Amino acid sequence: MEINTKYNFEWKDIGDIALGRPNLGTTTHVAVYRLMQYTMRDVLEKHWGAEQTNRFFVEAGFKAGVEFCKNLLDCSLDFDGFVANLTDVLEKLSIGLLRVEKADIEKLSFIFTVSEDLDCSGLPFSGVPSCDYDEGFIAGIMKVYTGKDFVTKEIDCWSTGERTCRFTVNVV
Repeated sequence: MEINTKYNFEWKDIGDIALGRPNLGTTTHVAVYRLMQYTMRDVLEKHWGAEQTNRFFVEAGFKAGVEFCKNLLDCSLDFDGFVANLTDVLEKLSIGLLRVEKADIEKLSFIFTVSEDLDCSGLPFSGVPSCDYDEGFIAGIMKVYTGKDFVTKEIDCWSTGERTCRFTVNVV
């Protein structure tokens, strides 16, 4: 069964922000981003359930990570250079503060941390990790950089009582 879609997102779909927002510019408050994200999650969960909604967020994050990497990062760099570039761009865009806690380049196995994460830093304790979108985002970035598929899993999150998000990132 083929599903009819409105469009297939590409980076160009973000539009010309400078043209469209000559006075307000490219930034907004984190609360506005979270308002969109968590109301979307609320509606999707009501219609599809929590498990399917999590899958939707991972898939959307993956697509975003692919486009982000293709359009904002330099994939010609060695791993250390690429991570430095990624870290810089994530910080400049106020997405979060990335640190590579562990890296096994041969096995393509990593542990990344993201502090001051756009999605969850400061959320109340829920006991449930909340960065499904980030899991997909990281996997998408790594897919473009390496050409290989990755599975990313959040193992620590602000909403589970930690003060940084920690992700395992492993080639499939």
